[in-house]
Amino acid sequence: MSDMRISGAGAAFPRQNAVKQQADSLQPGDTPAALAALAPSAREKKLTSLYEMIRDAREQIESQKKRFQIPKNSMHYGDAPMQAYARLARARNRTQVNAAAGYARRCIAQFKAALRQDSENADQIRAAIHQLQKAINRAGKKKRDLERERLAECQRARYERDKEFRQAQRVQLELRRRRSMRAIREHGYIREAEVSNRFQEQMAATRTELKTQAQTLSGTVSVDTAVRQYTAQTAAASAAPSPAPAIDTVG
Repeated sequence: MSDMRISGAGAAFPRQNAVKQQADSLQPGDTPAALAALAPSAREKKLTSLYEMIRDAREQIESQKKRFQIPKNSMHYGDAPMQAYARLARARNRTQVNAAAGYARRCIAQFKAALRQDSENADQIRAAIHQLQKAINRAGKKKRDLERERLAECQRARYERDKEFRQAQRVQLELRRRRSMRAIREHGYIREAEVSNRFQEQMAATRTELKTQAQTLSGTVSVDTAVRQYTAQTAAASAAPSPAPAIDTVG
């Protein structure tokens, strides 16, 4: 009896090994006919491994999407132009001006990507992109101004070296005037970006309020529909003929 038990157990192990070899021999791209040819236990094992591979692939795809996804409302879009202008105002040489322009270009690329995802704030994003493009153009102008100031400094130094102090003083006063005007102009850039940001925020708040009021008044009617209805009513009222004046025939 003991010999029969040992022989039966020994026969079971080769059968399990054969099933394992069949399951391992198939690949993820195998046909359903190949899976059906397997033993039931091997087929279940193979299907389980395929499901796990599909699940892992989906998890990797979702992780990649979350990695490259730009969160909505993660920042105030109007802050980027003010930051770009602040960096431009602090720049004292061409290298720092190029760094400020590079920051503006990076923000433009980021906002263009956000424009496809955050449609609710599309107007604010476009306004910020417009201000950043102006910052890049103004950075080019500042580089030209800095080059002129450098040449004026060289001219002043040459006058001092030649002991032409009156000419050197004249160039120095002109240089101070240019720098003062440039500082005032750059401060105006920051003020312009701030005003644009406030205006866009007010417009967004107004649109949100009008949308809320329209939904409250007309249920599911959109803002555009409410505007069209109001326009049609106004046009009909203006097109209606005025009543003819009554003629008094008495007397």
